[in-house]
Amino acid sequence: MIHFFKQAHVIAAAVWIFAVSLAGGVLTEIGPWYYSLKQPDWKPPDWAFGLIWTTIFILSAMAWILAWRASTHVSQKKILAILFILNGMLNALWSFLYFKLHRPDWSFIESGFLWLSVFLIIVVMVKFCKSGALLMLPYLIWVSCAILLNYEAIRLNGPFQ
Repeated sequence: MIHFFKQAHVIAAAVWIFAVSLAGGVLTEIGPWYYSLKQPDWKPPDWAFGLIWTTIFILSAMAWILAWRASTHVSQKKILAILFILNGMLNALWSFLYFKLHRPDWSFIESGFLWLSVFLIIVVMVKFCKSGALLMLPYLIWVSCAILLNYEAIRLNGPFQ
């Protein structure tokens, strides 16, 4: 039983990656509305998004595990858990706003909070786990690119109602 609690962070990271991926998949509807949107020329092909998000979530889970193991205070572990849970909720909310409600304008506003959640995870991690913070950088870069894509969807297709 003691071994289970020593590995609870690995289970938490696995549950996080599964829950966020599942929520994102369920909330992402690639259908007529999405295909009717004008897209910028530089947008990656649709098939690349699944690969990109899978890679980012795996790196993020690895970062969480490394940071959890490196943290020396219970407060650091709690902050990490709260930030990752918040990040997962914001990630799912973005998909809901964009794909379910068809509101790229609202998801654009929300994306700033998603970006901030990733940035805060990195800021917390860099203090005691630089390798974990580095593993989070692709997530921050991708969310930055996604914000630009979101903005372009608004610019090319707006206004939304």
